Amino acid sequence: MLAHGSAFPVAKLALNNSVPPILMASLRMGLVLLILIPFWRFKIPTKKYFNSLILFSLSMGVMVYVFMNLSLFYSSIISPIILGSQLAIPFGILASAFILNENISKNKWLLIVTSFLGILIIFFDPKLSDNYIGLFFASLMALFFGLAQVFSRQLKELDVSMINASTGLFGFVILMIISSLIEGNVLVSIKLIELDSWILISYQAIIVSLCAHLLMFYLYKFYTVGKIFPFYSLFPIFGIALSYMIFNEVPSLLFVLGGIIVISSVILLHKIS
Repeated sequence: MLAHGSAFPVAKLALNNSVPPILMASLRMGLVLLILIPFWRFKIPTKKYFNSLILFSLSMGVMVYVFMNLSLFYSSIISPIILGSQLAIPFGILASAFILNENISKNKWLLIVTSFLGILIIFFDPKLSDNYIGLFFASLMALFFGLAQVFSRQLKELDVSMINASTGLFGFVILMIISSLIEGNVLVSIKLIELDSWILISYQAIIVSLCAHLLMFYLYKFYTVGKIFPFYSLFPIFGIALSYMIFNEVPSLLFVLGGIIVISSVILLHKIS
């Protein structure tokens, strides 16, 4: 969770070094793909997994990371972006209801409403008056992360390296094309990236996208999902603490109040899901 929480301030540091946000997301996915190729060995799954694998790869590899970087790029304050990512849980439950026809109990509906209420309280923080675009992108990031979790449930029998390699492939290629269309000549932009920015991008790819996820999958071998999932509520706490240490961000009273409501709602959603 420390690794997951660190992804946001580390990405902001790279963006502050003038790395284009969409290109950075593409390079991150490209590094993930490069590292996983020896484990993937270009194996192709059976046809019944095609649709779910493509939808998961587009949601996770393209949408989540591009909206994460855009939210940080258009925000001067990182902590609300980190907290907004917690909406992935209620979004995921809503998506499972629409896509998988799963029932949502009254308690879940109540907690979903309270989680969004917590975000609404944070919106009234005067410090966020110039960060609404970033918060909008953060909401889209959470939405697609929730969708990715729904699609991943249909890929349980696939090898993890195949899933992550597919995510890296889709993310790298599609985001590189989008970056060239929107951000200009990608070759020129890549040449301008300094060494410290490459280190930050590599950290995101290796420590966050690979090591953190592999550690979670390792834990799933010994513990139930119900025991592990509540720990996801720790990553915004680590992320906010790192944002304070790196960028000297001091949370306001409204942010603390809204944050407590959001995190508590998400924890309870985990317990009854």
